[in-house]
Amino acid sequence: MGDKNKQKKKEANGKEKAPVAQPNGVTLAPPVDANVKRIGKDCDYEKELSRLQVELVKLQEWVKHEHLKVVVLFEGRDAAGKGGAIKRITESLNPRICRVVALGTPTEREKSQWYFQRYVPHLPAAGEIVLFDRSWYNRAGVERVMGFCTDAQYQEFMITCPEFERMLVRSGIVLIKYWFSVSDAEQERRFQERMTNPTKRWKISPMDLESRKHWADYSRAKDEMFNATDQKQAPWFVVNSEDKKSARLNVMRHLLSKVPYKDLTPEVLELPPLVKSEYVRPPYQEQHFIPVVYK
Repeated sequence: MGDKNKQKKKEANGKEKAPVAQPNGVTLAPPVDANVKRIGKDCDYEKELSRLQVELVKLQEWVKHEHLKVVVLFEGRDAAGKGGAIKRITESLNPRICRVVALGTPTEREKSQWYFQRYVPHLPAAGEIVLFDRSWYNRAGVERVMGFCTDAQYQEFMITCPEFERMLVRSGIVLIKYWFSVSDAEQERRFQERMTNPTKRWKISPMDLESRKHWADYSRAKDEMFNATDQKQAPWFVVNSEDKKSARLNVMRHLLSKVPYKDLTPEVLELPPLVKSEYVRPPYQEQHFIPVVYK
């Protein structure tokens, strides 16, 4: 009885939410910070996004200054919000320091290589951050479910992957792995929106349509993947992505917490006066300007 009363008090105080049963039978119980901020009530999304992006710039400068090597993996269901989160993270960063890697279907030559070989060239050098929009975990997900790899290749990956990641960590790479979790109902809503939105329709591939037949298979594959690869040196962090805006802010805040940094923002510089020399420029009419359609 004592434990039940404690649970009720926690839920009443908003410090711990009860597990939420999803339509597919999966129970989600994401941890909720005691000081959770409700978007639109306790904080403004755009202002908080801007604040976190400023902090990410500080993190970027620290990574460059300290010659750190950071790898962040973004995995999860189709339409779970990975791309939107990556876009907000990189929006204000220097592409020479922080870059996104989103590899396509492997070529016949790449298929003949050691599985991790095509990912290795994209790993960061000192002072760089690399965000993988899907990664080597394709083998444990889509390749496993859709039959693009053999059982032997899959089993070899499940054995090799943890050691591969431990090698990365031992080499000095900061490895952070995110899994974006979304319910089947919310995924369905996002798919329907993509079908009618011409700016998002390109996101739907024949493989996405085929994967709709394998929801349970993907769930099983994800659970088996976590069981084999969620390790102390490189744990998985699950992002509750039912609401895109809160997911973006939460993952940005968490990313900032995983790489300790200091503010290296330089002091404000004073612009010197513009010096114009005695130079006669070519005639204005000789230049090729684009048509002015909007003004």
